[in-house]
Amino acid sequence: MARVIADMTMSLDGFIADPDDGVMELFGWFGNGDVETPSHIDTLTFRTSEASAALLREALAHTGALVCGRRLYEVTKGWGGAHPIGAPIFVVTHEPPAQPYAPGATFVTDGVAAAIEQAKAVAGDRDVVVASAEITQQCLVAGLVDELSVNIAPVLLGRGIRWFDRLGDTPIRLGDPQVVEGRGVTHLRYPVTPGSSS
Repeated sequence: MARVIADMTMSLDGFIADPDDGVMELFGWFGNGDVETPSHIDTLTFRTSEASAALLREALAHTGALVCGRRLYEVTKGWGGAHPIGAPIFVVTHEPPAQPYAPGATFVTDGVAAAIEQAKAVAGDRDVVVASAEITQQCLVAGLVDELSVNIAPVLLGRGIRWFDRLGDTPIRLGDPQVVEGRGVTHLRYPVTPGSSS
């Protein structure tokens, strides 16, 4: 059965991008090592530590669908129609764009639960990965996330776009993390306690 994993790279003070959507201070770990991991895009190869590479290989092999928000889709220009993870993309939006940046994305207009359901149907036994701040927040509040995968970059941005900004009044409880130390990044994987947001 597909797991739903929210995965992002985040600064130590909780930001996934600077105020201008810049990620240069955060994404250095994707290219600071000597172990090559090809993505599903011919022109993109990750170069990381072996510890990070092992996690990337796992994600590339086991991700069956990606769910994101319209804002991230716009910022990335739809990843040119193919995300590096190599999985179908489901975009949660109020209204599909008249002219998508590229073919390959499915636009879901009836909320995050519907997007997760559609993504799971496509993913089969593989994982559904959620990327983008607001969609992660909505999925956490709705109890749809099984695991948080947090890649902590060793930087304090001070301001920008927070990953966990609007979670309501209910604490969302997490289990003990799996910790993997990479080069220029610490990978934390937290199981989300079932029913903790209800």
